[in-house]
Amino acid sequence: MALTGRTALLAALGSLPVGLFASSWAGILAVNAPLSLAILCDYALAAPVRTLRFTRSGDTSVRLGDGAEIHLTVTNPSGRSLRAHLRDAWPPSSWLPGTEQAASRHEVLVPAGERRRLTTVLRPTRRGDRRAERVTVRSFGPMGLAARQGHHEVPWTVRVLPPFHSRKHLPSRLARLRELDGRASLLTRGEGTEFDSLRAYVPGDDTRSIDWRATARQSAVAVRTWRPERDRHILVVLDTGRTSAGRVGDVPRLDAAMDATLLLAALAARAGDRLDLLAYDRRTRAQVRGHAAGDVLPALVNALAPLEPELVETDARGLAAATLKNASRRSLIVLLTTLDAAPIEEGLLPVLPQLTRRHTVLVASVADPHVEKMSRGRGTADAVYEAAAGTQAQAQRRRTAEQLQRYGVTVVDATPENLASALADAYLALKAAGRL
Repeated sequence: MALTGRTALLAALGSLPVGLFASSWAGILAVNAPLSLAILCDYALAAPVRTLRFTRSGDTSVRLGDGAEIHLTVTNPSGRSLRAHLRDAWPPSSWLPGTEQAASRHEVLVPAGERRRLTTVLRPTRRGDRRAERVTVRSFGPMGLAARQGHHEVPWTVRVLPPFHSRKHLPSRLARLRELDGRASLLTRGEGTEFDSLRAYVPGDDTRSIDWRATARQSAVAVRTWRPERDRHILVVLDTGRTSAGRVGDVPRLDAAMDATLLLAALAARAGDRLDLLAYDRRTRAQVRGHAAGDVLPALVNALAPLEPELVETDARGLAAATLKNASRRSLIVLLTTLDAAPIEEGLLPVLPQLTRRHTVLVASVADPHVEKMSRGRGTADAVYEAAAGTQAQAQRRRTAEQLQRYGVTVVDATPENLASALADAYLALKAAGRL
């Protein structure tokens, strides 16, 4: 039996010296018999908790930063009205800090034989699956002097998806893609592109694009126009090892890499290319393969939602083997990993020739803007030392990037807010050059 604040009088009386009332606890109970009887009657009239029935409905997924509404229907099959305080418990990361108590607690009145629906609004602060823990009910009697308390397991899962902040860059990149595809005024020519149409020669055109047979049939010089090939294969490889757990600002490196992957997937789908995903450290953590253009983005979002960094050193040989297994034909391999010297020199460089021999490789990494800020520091001895450390870190990343470029690798090194757009630009540049 749970006592409410209205029984504070009884508690106070029980705490006083026994001699004020009687020589035993029986005397105290006798003095407070009317109040004790009222409490017992109130407890007896409280609606039972065990017989309550609960069902859930509502959202099953939500983007990080948005709200999800979960509906909880309470059915009271007993013959007494339910006056209750109810707590709908979820993991702490299901709410913004400091809002859990107000969001998860409800007051409810359910007459006998009726039902009521309550709504709990979740605002998750982390990706992944959030599972309801239990529903705790405290059922009060008519006078509010006593209450019955119990809990019910009412399962429900909400998947918190990546936020996809970089979608704001999609319209401008699609405009550039339309130019490459010939749907605007600009037409390009590159190695490995597909023939599109003929038009009259204008000064400045590449003479290699002249169609001599078509020119012989007409009085003007005709040139071929080209458009980038479609149905190219792109394999995005996410390194989920320990380096992906590092936070740059408030964002883990892995989350920034996910955001860049989603923008690239949306762009590639519009370009008619096929994109697959492989998340790997010492084993495959997530995989998306063989989806049509219209289905690849939802499949990626769902696969990335529960993905978390693993605090292990990435097995570079295993990563290369898994990559080659998933890229059976010539592909663009987009590897989202670190540009720290040790993991690259000891892990990636020895296996890189296996990848560049058959595929076009692009390495993208998250740069820390704080390092740039450190390198500009002046004025105090501490600031000068920080500037030296920042400059040294930047020089080391440049040397690592140059090592990769000597193998023919395209390198993208950008801050979290710029990584997605920089990766999309690199993809479009490779497509325009006919290197896919």
